[in-house]
Amino acid sequence: MAQVLGIIGGGQLGMMLTEAASTMSDRISRVVVLDPTEGCPASLAGAEQIVADFKDRDAIVEMSRRADVITYEIESGDSDVLESVADRARIEPSPATLRVIQDKHAQKSFLAENGIPVPDFVAIDGLDGLRAALEKFGYPALLKARRDAYDGRGNCKIDSPDGVRDAYGRFEGRPMMLERFVPFVKEVSVIAARSTRGEIRTYPLVENVHEENILRTTIAPARVPDDVAERARRIAERTMGVLKGAGVFGIEMFVTGSGDVMINEIAPRVHNSGHHSLQSSETSQFEQHLRAILGMSLGGTALKTSAVMYNILGMRGYEGPYCSPDVPQADGHTFLKMYGKKTSKPLRKLGHLNLTGREGQGTEHVLERLESIRARAVALPARGPQGR
Repeated sequence: MAQVLGIIGGGQLGMMLTEAASTMSDRISRVVVLDPTEGCPASLAGAEQIVADFKDRDAIVEMSRRADVITYEIESGDSDVLESVADRARIEPSPATLRVIQDKHAQKSFLAENGIPVPDFVAIDGLDGLRAALEKFGYPALLKARRDAYDGRGNCKIDSPDGVRDAYGRFEGRPMMLERFVPFVKEVSVIAARSTRGEIRTYPLVENVHEENILRTTIAPARVPDDVAERARRIAERTMGVLKGAGVFGIEMFVTGSGDVMINEIAPRVHNSGHHSLQSSETSQFEQHLRAILGMSLGGTALKTSAVMYNILGMRGYEGPYCSPDVPQADGHTFLKMYGKKTSKPLRKLGHLNLTGREGQGTEHVLERLESIRARAVALPARGPQGR
């Protein structure tokens, strides 16, 4: 019997989950999302919307009345409230798993306790405690807000003693942690899935390029030696084994110059670095997430082709209406996906571009194609009285 799917969050991830659900009508009858922005991207894809804050208790309770199974596309939901409604609707990943991941210090502690490699870290209690920790870790180091931070917005790199007070002031009043800086040579990630049956599958390691702490480009597969890719796969599988959450998880990692691999952060949801899977993989991460939380067998994760994902971000210094990029898509290897957001804001994720390899072409050829059209892969301000 088909079930009603509830999603905490109705942004672009919720949109693509809703689109995947529409192809599984025998399993999912409809989708309900909770999002504070009226007319959110998921609603444009056909989801019913509850307009409220992600942590709104009454709204979460209302969702539990409408949905048979609840998942999330953003980790900002209230885990305590979700736990309180678990007798009405199945919550996947479980509120307990969400609670561990929501607090970055708790997340790192959990991983370290299970022998999974992470950078050195310590909780910070006051400015004096920060200075003492910096004496131990040295400079540079990363000060992080422990909760409610993503896309680098909760991170502050401290390069010298002169920057300590300003960095502390940035997060004052919020729980913080300090992390030893890792001199990585690549940022990579593994999209991993665990079903309610305990089946685990991982996608091939991808390479991520960030600009101003925001993911800009994902390269699949990652350009690393086979032993590094295998090390990352084993770490991801071990993480899924101990974390026990059902669904797709984005596991971000660092690769050092010596080939060591360690986890940076985990997202308990489908992930930006997995968008390439829509065209490159046997099973997209969005379908895989639904299969995992519904107790179905997991789909194949092999790459059918090399691929590059490029995020379409809002232009710096501009907020307002915008035009979609003018990117040729007639070749069957170029795929533009816009999210339907009404307003462009600086560095806001407005869409993405997936490029796949032609027969006989590898990653470098796909990257060359991206360079040839990068200048056109821009959401320009709309012309007219509201846009200049």
